[in-house]
Amino acid sequence: MKVEESTDPRKATQIVDQMSPVTNSDVIPLLQKLQDAYGYLPQQIVLNVCERTGLAPARVFGVATFYEQFHLQPRGRHLIRCCRGTACHVRGGKNVLKTIQRELGIREGETTPDLRFTLETVACLGTCFLAPVIMIDDDYYGRVTSQTISNILENYT
Repeated sequence: MKVEESTDPRKATQIVDQMSPVTNSDVIPLLQKLQDAYGYLPQQIVLNVCERTGLAPARVFGVATFYEQFHLQPRGRHLIRCCRGTACHVRGGKNVLKTIQRELGIREGETTPDLRFTLETVACLGTCFLAPVIMIDDDYYGRVTSQTISNILENYT
């Protein structure tokens, strides 16, 4: 899916119409619905919604940038989370992260140009006994090494 195709304003119009009237107390649910529809919060869509609802763009973007659940840039179809907790760090997690970055050509917080992957680090994935650990979507991979990364990534198209 191309990003340009994903920003059809009719989706936003339907969301606003379903929630109408939209007030300041509706900003979070509105942003959640817009992000569900688009995969992220396209700036022009948010501005159009502000114009249509009378919500102040500064307030809406303030909420969108305050909460980590909201994303203003396109996200990949698959989310890779690399644990940076102590156990993972001690067992080579930093090398695993560097290998993923090198293979995908992106850094932490970035998305591949083909929108296949978004890479994030997290404080802990709660599976220290499997360190180092990565998570792709809802799948956990333990005892990951730089040599196993390619095979793991091949499973995600």
